Amino acid sequence: MSPTTPPNSTRRLRPLPAAIFATRWLQLPLYLGLILAQAVYVFHFWVELVHLIEAVFGSEKALAALVQSIGYQLAPIKDAAGAVIGYEAPKLNETVIMLVVLALIDVVMISNLLIMVIVGGYETFVSRMGLEDHPDQPEWLSHVNASVLKVKLATAIIGISSIHLLKTFINAANYTDKVLLWQTVIHIAFLLSAMAIAMTDRLMSSSSSSNTPH
Repeated sequence: MSPTTPPNSTRRLRPLPAAIFATRWLQLPLYLGLILAQAVYVFHFWVELVHLIEAVFGSEKALAALVQSIGYQLAPIKDAAGAVIGYEAPKLNETVIMLVVLALIDVVMISNLLIMVIVGGYETFVSRMGLEDHPDQPEWLSHVNASVLKVKLATAIIGISSIHLLKTFINAANYTDKVLLWQTVIHIAFLLSAMAIAMTDRLMSSSSSSNTPH
């Protein structure tokens, strides 16, 4: 009778499978790069927030930077002949504040997407983090796998697309009808893609459950 392997022991892999399996660590620099991208988004968030606070206290330079960053269209000033001779000075009105806040929300949602990819991708494809007993373990990480991660990423992308579409509609005067139409079509395509991914995942889960012997 051949000896059985104890349940808690780690079976030693042969050299070739061990080398192939170790190539998963090549993804580590990619996740480290995403962490740096996360830091860039944090810096950008605080720059925009500081500009908004400075604009509230009357800084024209900060207000001009905000108006330029959100692509807000200033009203043209015309002469008696109807020729544009300039544009009115930017003002911190409700539309500008709304566009800035939506831009900040957009940064936060993209940052959340990065966290999902970094933490979920590392846990799924590289190595376990051992967060089971950690008090700050994300709820979604306890049951994450490749399929769940795809659905969550698709949902996050829809949220980001919704924010972009809302920003476009609020500032619609600065866009052509063609741009508005295509942004709406692209958003609907994202929505349908997420629904298709979720439906496929559900069908695969149902098929796997039905094929499992009881």
